[in-house]
Amino acid sequence: MSHKRVAILISGGGSNMVSLVDSMTKDHPARPCLVLSNDAQAGGLKKAADRGIPTAVVDHRPFKGDRSAFEAELLKPLQEAQPDIVCLAGFMRVLTADFVSRFQGRMLNIHPSLLPKYKGLNTHARAIQAGDSEHGCSVHEVTAALDDGPILGQARVPIQADDTPESLAARVLAWEHKLYPEVLRRFAEGNRSPVLLP
Repeated sequence: MSHKRVAILISGGGSNMVSLVDSMTKDHPARPCLVLSNDAQAGGLKKAADRGIPTAVVDHRPFKGDRSAFEAELLKPLQEAQPDIVCLAGFMRVLTADFVSRFQGRMLNIHPSLLPKYKGLNTHARAIQAGDSEHGCSVHEVTAALDDGPILGQARVPIQADDTPESLAARVLAWEHKLYPEVLRRFAEGNRSPVLLP
């Protein structure tokens, strides 16, 4: 069986990357081919290297104000790795429509809200402030619009009366680690029907 090649983009500790990588074993239709970060200090790079996965870094800071130049450099290790699927896993840079179009229908992202609610940042605090009874996370196909695109999976988490943004974030993250691998497996098999957890 020829496996789909998966590149994973990260900016930090890479906990979602680890959950994806650790799921891609035995009968999984995909295998990791690259972990790429915009930060050389990202803790996820060592975790990937410890698992024998090639890593690369393209620091965004020298390209301040020039996203197209940054993305041109970002493309180089991706073109070398030749991924079939690109997973954004805590990658904290907004990508341009031109970059996204190169991976149209092949790029996934995980976002900590029940999209289309709370696109962008500070999702946990916004859900609490709005008085929502539930929150969660979504995996979606990446399109040119921020946190948009077809939803491929969601996990729902009840909001408790004493929740803080931090306590809610921790519970949502635990579900992210379950949801993203399940969506990736199905996506790599060609199945785009939404995964709903729990």
